[in-house]
Amino acid sequence: MDNIENWRKAGKIAKEALEYGKTLVKNGAKIKEVCDKIDAKIIELGGKPAWPTQVGMDATAAHYTPENDDEAVFKNNLVCLDVGAQVDGCIGDNALTIDLSGKYSDIMKASEEALNNAIKIIQIGTPIGEIGKVIQQTIEKFGLSPIRNLSGHGLSPWEIHDKPSIPNHDTKDTRQLEKGQIIAIEPFATNGAGLIYESDHGNLFSLVDVKPVRSQYAREVLEYITENYKNLPFTTRWLIKQFGPGKTNLAINEMMRNGMLHAYPPLIEKNKGMVAVFEKTILVDDKVEILT
Repeated sequence: MDNIENWRKAGKIAKEALEYGKTLVKNGAKIKEVCDKIDAKIIELGGKPAWPTQVGMDATAAHYTPENDDEAVFKNNLVCLDVGAQVDGCIGDNALTIDLSGKYSDIMKASEEALNNAIKIIQIGTPIGEIGKVIQQTIEKFGLSPIRNLSGHGLSPWEIHDKPSIPNHDTKDTRQLEKGQIIAIEPFATNGAGLIYESDHGNLFSLVDVKPVRSQYAREVLEYITENYKNLPFTTRWLIKQFGPGKTNLAINEMMRNGMLHAYPPLIEKNKGMVAVFEKTILVDDKVEILT
């Protein structure tokens, strides 16, 4: 495995930043300030955010981070906190859930237990479908559902969603884990339908194709994205701090029209069920190593 020390460092930073974030998520705390503090903590620890800190709340499973002018506060939410750090493109990906309402300990327990049970069977040669089977059986034991159209994933340099996909239900996939793979196991549990849909719009993007752009605004923003994020996700909130809202919005709109950006809209549970997630990054080797 190349750059293993960078993978370990990124994992350690991501874990520390997630634990720090957990202490900040409280009723009445400003959501945007919490996200910004976690992103700053990653930098303070010697890494860079692999994506903007995300806070899925209640029926929102993933891909939510506040807008630049968002003044909302946490209020009795079930909060899925997803934090990633990168060191020279090597990524640590981890998540946990905080219940500010005190009502959903079963959903949290189902997700966390599913993660722990999945990790127990990880080794070189484990069939990928078996991981999904363990996750599904664990969550269903609580009378809940795994989210079937969300999954864990492989990680590679500068690539947060690489092969293989690690399912949250029994897919009968017979492909086996291989020595040297780095994977994120990410069981989502819900009291809803067990499916998510994409909402209308979001503020998370990644650069997927560099093309010529016409406006000076777009050229400046594109140069900044390429230099700072490469193809990792970023948020308009970050760009607005650098360029202001007008220039940022014009540039994003032009790049979207040109097919240069991939958008990540918030992912909502189909029946508006509550969602919990726990996630860790794992190195599949002769001795399995939890990196986060």
